[in-house]
Amino acid sequence: MKRVTIYDVANEANVSLATVSRVINGLEIVREDTRIRVNQAIEKLGYKPNAIAQGLALQKTTSIALLIPEASFSYTGQIINGLLDVAKIYKYNITLHTTSEAIIQIGDIIENIIKSRVDGVIIYNDKLMVDELSALTKYQFPIVLVGNQMSSENIASVYVNLQKAMYELVSSYLEQGKTDIAIVQDRKNKYMVEQLILGASQAYEKKGLVFKNFIEIPREYRSSYTYLKEYFKTHKHELVIAHRDSQAMAVINAAAENDIKIPNDMEVVCVIDTKYNSMIRPQISSFAIPSYDLGAVAMRVMTKMLNQTAVDEKEIELSYLFTPRQSTK
Repeated sequence: MKRVTIYDVANEANVSLATVSRVINGLEIVREDTRIRVNQAIEKLGYKPNAIAQGLALQKTTSIALLIPEASFSYTGQIINGLLDVAKIYKYNITLHTTSEAIIQIGDIIENIIKSRVDGVIIYNDKLMVDELSALTKYQFPIVLVGNQMSSENIASVYVNLQKAMYELVSSYLEQGKTDIAIVQDRKNKYMVEQLILGASQAYEKKGLVFKNFIEIPREYRSSYTYLKEYFKTHKHELVIAHRDSQAMAVINAAAENDIKIPNDMEVVCVIDTKYNSMIRPQISSFAIPSYDLGAVAMRVMTKMLNQTAVDEKEIELSYLFTPRQSTK
């Protein structure tokens, strides 16, 4: 039987965790009707307050939890810098929490973070699927998502619309008569690749065409490079799009193994720009995404939510810029 938690009580009574804590601790600043509703929820659910729940103070801790997957460290440095700079201005402390591929239940992670007594949680996780994002709405707690688009009473988001970026990129190639475009599967970033496919499909549909070239990496292949080296023996596209720099490099190296010259025989675009895209030869064309601003804006939105200041827009879209390099014509 699932253990009843303070979060269940808050959801049942439709109040915040702080309000439940006030009632548990017998503070007099709670309205009587709210106190009755919370106590009824406690009785109905059979909730037994533990030391953690009773110690959940109402005073702000001025601590914000930042949750980032370990695998994302290589391209989240500027996001963290932007977040830290704004946090310093508003005198908030940031505690870093990481997830690994072995940890898959985002709800469990969030609950553990909230129990550690922070004022809010900022999440960067480009692997979250729609159902996982929807599950976050149950928390009566300020959450800001970086990179994913969604909002609710307690959730705001700051993101770059990669679906739109892909639509515009693919449309520009279709206008040139280049219809043989492929997207490489990224097992580590399923959600983001779905956004790329949606954008490409919309561009094809507008031209009365159907997008079909999704390069799926079979599970028996441990790396995309190993498979792509075989794939390019019998396939060649006008444009290949990869989500991450490592996959774009795998495309370029596998193409070279098959005497496919970049960009004369085949063009390559990497969606997420990193320093490595300009270090490899040929340099890889990619999208410049305002990573620093993603972190800075996310933290500013969090401060507004914590201070109960009106947030004009809870889904904040930032712009991007396509940066052509040597891998495209």
